Amino acid sequence: MSLKLSTGLRDGMLDTSPFKTLLDASRVKIYSGSPPATADEAEGTLLVSIGSAHADTHCHFLAAAVSGVLSKDANVWSGVAGAGGTASYFRLVVNTDTGVLSTSEIRLQGTVGTSGADINMSSVTIVSGATQTIDTWDLTMPAS
Repeated sequence: MSLKLSTGLRDGMLDTSPFKTLLDASRVKIYSGSPPATADEAEGTLLVSIGSAHADTHCHFLAAAVSGVLSKDANVWSGVAGAGGTASYFRLVVNTDTGVLSTSEIRLQGTVGTSGADINMSSVTIVSGATQTIDTWDLTMPAS
């Protein structure tokens, strides 16, 4: 696993708000290609943008973390793929994120795979027009 926090997310967590406040009401965007070296870099080829069945269509987390783990809420997180390809990485971003090189955007970037990744899916093959879902997801803050 290789979660990467953007400069904007790190600065926001240190300056103003906790992680949950900064990224609650966000979207999960899944991409193909090589992951950027940092979460500040521009995004690659977008395969699918995933939102929630929540009233505001944004992804939300449970109200409180437990033992350093923050879990997604019970709502279905899903999206219809706009392109086909092999999923390799994701970004959790706020809806205003433009996807360009930025040290102020709030982003969490990680790997996508079928096991041992930051987001595990049943298949990394994304078919254009197909609905993709994230049923469970736990974000863990390491103790050190």
